[in-house]
Amino acid sequence: MSFTVAIVGRPNVGKSTLFNRLVGKKLALVDDTPGVTRDRRPGDAKLIDLKFTIIDTAGLEEAGPETLEGRMRAQTEAAVDDADLTLFVVDAKFGLTPLDKTFGELLRRSGKPVVLVANKSEARGSDAGFYDAYTLGLGEPVPISAEHGQGMIDLRDAIVEALGEERAFPEADDEAETNIDVRDSDFADEGDEEVEPEYDETKPLRVAIIGRPNAGKSTLINRFLGEDRLLTGPEAGITRDSISVEWEWRGRTIKMFDTAGMRKKARVQEKLEKLSVADALRSIRFAETVVIVFDATIPFEKQDLQLVDLVLREGRAAVLAFNKWDLVEDTQAVLADLREKTERLLPQARGLRAVPISGQTGYGLDKLMQSIIDTDKVWNKRISTARLNRWLDGVQTQHPPPAVSGRRLKLKYMTQVKARPPAFMVSCTRPDALPESYIRYLINGLRADFDIPGVPIRMHFKAGENPFEGRKKKR
Repeated sequence: MSFTVAIVGRPNVGKSTLFNRLVGKKLALVDDTPGVTRDRRPGDAKLIDLKFTIIDTAGLEEAGPETLEGRMRAQTEAAVDDADLTLFVVDAKFGLTPLDKTFGELLRRSGKPVVLVANKSEARGSDAGFYDAYTLGLGEPVPISAEHGQGMIDLRDAIVEALGEERAFPEADDEAETNIDVRDSDFADEGDEEVEPEYDETKPLRVAIIGRPNAGKSTLINRFLGEDRLLTGPEAGITRDSISVEWEWRGRTIKMFDTAGMRKKARVQEKLEKLSVADALRSIRFAETVVIVFDATIPFEKQDLQLVDLVLREGRAAVLAFNKWDLVEDTQAVLADLREKTERLLPQARGLRAVPISGQTGYGLDKLMQSIIDTDKVWNKRISTARLNRWLDGVQTQHPPPAVSGRRLKLKYMTQVKARPPAFMVSCTRPDALPESYIRYLINGLRADFDIPGVPIRMHFKAGENPFEGRKKKR
């Protein structure tokens, strides 16, 4: 991308709507409630012939630095410092407020290029607010409608004029931008090819961080990054949007998604929280490995177990992180208890990796990352058909399938049909009659004999073709 643009303004002027318009997707949550956006959200924007990085920010408010609003404002100011240009959005329909004038003065003194944007200019009676925007001293306002897409050509011209054509249109595009590896895309196809290459240690890895509210997810990511990139605090439910950040661990690119805390479904009543949870679920579906953050002081709540079950049903690789380990007193006894409960309460994925950590102090983070990499290797694992069939003959000899209605079941052939997660197909007689207990026996045997701990295993059964099926019986 050639340059970076930050969108700022007071709450509820349409910043996130403009962000979604420029990136061409509904990435940012949008609602009539003021103050929906809290964290900085970057995106790849396109405006006519301009391509740039756009940053959505929280609404600017006057508040003390220790308050939630004050911390949100600090995030917005950091985005302005990092940007090459600022889009200052005002509400032409509502008109200017003292907050607009205060922050307009701050932007004017910053010395960076500013484009004044009068949003909601399609509304009746918006002319007064549009002309009032001239009093901010930031030049001629650009009338637009972010919701309806009006005024985008004028906005493009204003950005080019503010930056200059040389900055807006670099002569040579970065080759990496035109040759994007689909594996680094949020929506890359998982691929179902029968033969896959060996595990690629250099491939970028997508990791989602989920958990109950106030489990310490944003604090954990900030500790990984070494900066206060995400908004944190003692209040529960601060994060709303699923924010992605990139960093490197031992030379490997990690794309990590911070998500909103997910409460019990019955407690989620407000529309905004439902949108946040839906955004978090979307992050789980497009991640490769999911870290479920537990509060080590109150672990294994019912919601924790449901989140783990959700991740496994989605087919993702799962790692448990027991956060706030710095608050635990008798660490050895608590660790032994947590390991016992992990095995007992989560039997659907035996061998789940569980790591005690502290996002506040940084304890255990390297071990957590190594567990993420190891789990991803297992999630990508492939086993040859020859080895599987030798194994299948052995387990049937040791423990034959049961007889149902006086007829013995026979497992004939087995192969792995895909990885990510590992999925197997078994050809057998009467697949509908095979008991669940025997299926669990096969899955547990696969885990133990082929070292596939902690990831979901899919096993499908189908009947072999009968060459006499459909023929009429001869007399």
